[in-house]
Order: sequence, then C-alpha cells, then structure tokens
Amino acid sequence: MALTDFTAEELFNWLTNRKDFLLLDVRNNEEFDRFKVEGPNPIKMLNVPYFEFIEFEAESVAKVPTNEAIRIVCAKEGSARYVGEILNNHGFKDVAYLKDGIKSWGNMLAPVEISEGNNYRLFQFIRPGKASCSYGLVCGNEMMVFDPAKNIDAYLQFAKQQDTKIVKTLETHRQADYISGSWSLQRAVGADIVAPDQDFSVARFQYTSAQDGDIHTFSGDGPSVKVIYTPGHTPGSTSYLIDDRYLITGDTVFILSIGRPDLGGQAKAWSRMLFKTMKEILIPMDEKTLVLPGHYMDWSEANHDHTFVASMGEIKQKNQSIYNIDNEDDFYQFIKSNMRKQPDEYAKIREINAGLEEPEMEQQDILDLGKNECAASAA
Repeated sequence: MALTDFTAEELFNWLTNRKDFLLLDVRNNEEFDRFKVEGPNPIKMLNVPYFEFIEFEAESVAKVPTNEAIRIVCAKEGSARYVGEILNNHGFKDVAYLKDGIKSWGNMLAPVEISEGNNYRLFQFIRPGKASCSYGLVCGNEMMVFDPAKNIDAYLQFAKQQDTKIVKTLETHRQADYISGSWSLQRAVGADIVAPDQDFSVARFQYTSAQDGDIHTFSGDGPSVKVIYTPGHTPGSTSYLIDDRYLITGDTVFILSIGRPDLGGQAKAWSRMLFKTMKEILIPMDEKTLVLPGHYMDWSEANHDHTFVASMGEIKQKNQSIYNIDNEDDFYQFIKSNMRKQPDEYAKIREINAGLEEPEMEQQDILDLGKNECAASAA
C-alpha cells in the first residue's frame, strides 16, 4: 500500500472521533518529552527516535505493532516519511506521515461554535498543540478576534467562509507563551488592535488603548464588548465581556487554577494585583457569567462538546482553595509554593509580541512550539 500523508486537521478529527490508530513519534526522546500530541480522547502512542531506525532498523521495526494503522509524526516531515517507507518495506499495510511535521500540529486551530445570539455568533478556536484558546465574534459582515495566534491564515480562511472581514483584534495582555497574530492581521487586512497600555506602551505598532469600562461595538446592530481591567497575571491583564454573558479572560481566570503572576519576575507585586482582582472583580461577578479562558491544562476540563467554557460559579466551586484565600500574604504563599521556572523562550516572545523583534518564521515556529505554562498551579 502506498505511503500517504495526513494533515494536522485530519489528526485532530481522528482524535476527536476516536479513530483507531497508533501514533508513532520519531522525534528524539527529549523533544518527545517536552511536547507530545494531545487530544480529547486517549491516544495510543509510541516513541521510537528516527536515528534508531537508521542504526537499528530491524530492532526498531520490531517495536511497532503490525496489526495497527500507523500514523507517524516528526519535527519537519522528512524523518516521518523516511520511517514510513521503512515500515512499508517491512510489509506494514496502513502507514501515513504528518504533513509539514509537528509544527503543523502546533499551529493548527480548530474553530467550535460556542453560541449563536440574536445577531451574532461566537467561536472558540482551540489550539491543541498549545492548549490555548482564541475567540472569534461574528456579527453581520464583520468579525472581531480575541488573542489571535500567529497562524493568521486560519482566521482569514475562517472569515472568508463566514463572508466576513476581520475588523478588530483585542488582546487580553502581552502574551509570553505564544506569538500573537494581531500585528500580522493589522498588516494583512488593516484590523485595529485593541490592547492595554500597561503591557503595550512599548509596542512599535499602532493600537487602540483598552480602557476599563470602554465599550466596543460593530458598525451595525450587534453585541457590546465591554473592557474590564483585571490585572495580576500581567499589569495590563484585561478581560472582555461580550453581551453581558461571555467573559474572555485571557490568562486571568482558568477553569482550573488562576493565572500566574510571577512570569514578569515581580511575583509579590503582581500577586497583590491579582489578589485584588480576585476579591474585587471576580468573586462578586454574576455566577452565571460564562468564562472563556485563554488556556486549559488538559482535556479533562473540556465539556462534552469539546469546548472549554464554564460559569463563574462553577469555576469558584472547583477552585475553592484559591478563591477562599482571604489575605494577600496567604495568597502570595500559594503563588510561591507553585512557582516553577518559566520556559526560556518566554522573554523573547514578549519582545516579539510588542513588535520589538521579528525573527524569521522558522525561528518563530520553534519559539512558539510547546504547551503553555501560564497557570498558577501545575495541576
């Protein structure tokens, strides 16, 4: 049987729909341990590095079960194709490799509809390779995007399918864990960038300041988007309340845990801000408000429809040990007890997200790869 390829989108559909196959990852052990393919259902997975197939072909082939459909991933595609040819030569019948390598999985976005209002539609763009979520709000022939990833082609293609134009991007904060697509969307389609001054005052691109209480609207009738200042994860962390129902929180509120206030190297000062945000803004908020987080830690947080949405009441219940902390000192101790080293690439990503650096795309792909580390607690 001829060797074929598959896309990251196909892989995600297979994982979602429980297709039976073995995922053979031929990257080296260090890369595999750092970043694995994850999906909404359990994955049969095997790691046998590519160089072992070169040096010990028979022994490596013997590790791969012959009665399985084999789907191979590697860093850039070539190694997976090479191993696939070896398996074909050894009589394997159903073998395919991931087109464009693991970076295509890292960049892939899966749009899922969250809500259809009277005059708008709200979508969650799940990025399983980063365990992150961005959002698209469509009204008439216009679309707003919240916290876009750098894979702007996915948003542009989606907007075209919806017969809309992206008119505005709204940043909850200056991201450290992934490269934002806002500046690229501004240059591609002229989208206005809305962003908090406290994080973006150094930015080299034009943006509209996100001021607490501001209301953003569409050109026709549509839902209101209210700016709510929620500092702590960063000094500028901002949430956006859509139609008084949906709160896009960036890295401030997660379904499990709360945003880390230590990524800027000022854990005590930022944890004080986050504690105040928690007590004065989050806890008093209507418990029916539906939170749309910027990240998740694993797929156990997903709903039955594979979306990451929870009410504020549910979140406070699930995170009682955090939301019940009643003083700044104890909150800071909680932060300290969960502090862990942030990935080295986060500092450079912050610079890129302010337009202060613009590396070649290949370097951006490397920097942008890997699961986020933005929650205050690791599990």
